[in-house]
Amino acid sequence: QLQAFGGGLVQYGDSLRLSCVASGRTFNSYAVGWYRQAPGKERELVAIMSSGGRIKYADIVKGRFTISRDNTKNTLALQMNSLIPKDTAVYYCVGDHSYSALWQEHGVNYWGKGTQVTVSS
Repeated sequence: QLQAFGGGLVQYGDSLRLSCVASGRTFNSYAVGWYRQAPGKERELVAIMSSGGRIKYADIVKGRFTISRDNTKNTLALQMNSLIPKDTAVYYCVGDHSYSALWQEHGVNYWGKGTQVTVSS
């Protein structure tokens, strides 16, 4: 199970840190990441990280967002800086045994409940 938290209402240019806690004893063997869904739009990849530390970011968040994981605590984080209104969405933490599976929404096996992030202009 995945549980994300840390969302909220922030202003343009602010920072926010999302966290996700995973249950289970094999977290370190999973690829994990973040997807988001803006109102009226499809879910999109934000950032993913393999069990070995490979990282992929969506172009729109490169240089602003940083994904990290702590395998000792079964946690995943997304540090979001320089937030813009287009970042407004429900954010989901995700997981899968396969890193490549996380590249596309239909490949994701495990979804956490989302957390709302709203960026006002």
